[in-house]
Amino acid sequence: MTKPQIKEYDCLTNQEIVREATKEEIAQIELDAKNALLRKTEFEAKEAAKLALLDRLGITAEEANLLLA
Repeated sequence: MTKPQIKEYDCLTNQEIVREATKEEIAQIELDAKNALLRKTEFEAKEAAKLALLDRLGITAEEANLLLA
């Protein structure tokens, strides 16, 4: 596997620098990816629970929104 690259842009000199990520940056990238996956999984679980509740109630999401408005 190739190392991730970091792109930096210096506004003062208009210079773009592309370099390999450090160990710390790679660890942060991996942590961010895991957290994003966790948030996505939690969101999908909540959406599935909402849909299951609406199905049990026998109403659509639009009808539920009308009740809550």
